[in-house]
Amino acid sequence: MTDQLFDAATDGTDSPLGFWRLPGGFDRWLAEWSSAGPVAYVEAEYFGGAGEQHAAVWVDGAVVLGPLHAPDGQPFGADGSPISRALRRLGVVVDAGADEFAAVGLGRHRRSEDWIG
Repeated sequence: MTDQLFDAATDGTDSPLGFWRLPGGFDRWLAEWSSAGPVAYVEAEYFGGAGEQHAAVWVDGAVVLGPLHAPDGQPFGADGSPISRALRRLGVVVDAGADEFAAVGLGRHRRSEDWIG
């Protein structure tokens, strides 16, 4: 979520789901879009190996997973990271020991400045 997109998308309220960068009111758009299929909103903030993740999934206008939060310094549970769990809810299937984040290629989008044109 770039600053420009955040400013354009927010309605000026705080996000009710506890995300860092989910613009106020944007959850209503996610709910609406989910009428056509599952939609996930995920956030990851890492620096030097330390950081946090947030994730939620909407289906048919309602949150069906989350909001999930993995705070800094706490290991992921047996179900995996919030982002991996959201990707599984979207239908991503990987072999045992594989990571959903890597399997769908999200690693190439780690820095917004690298792919936003």
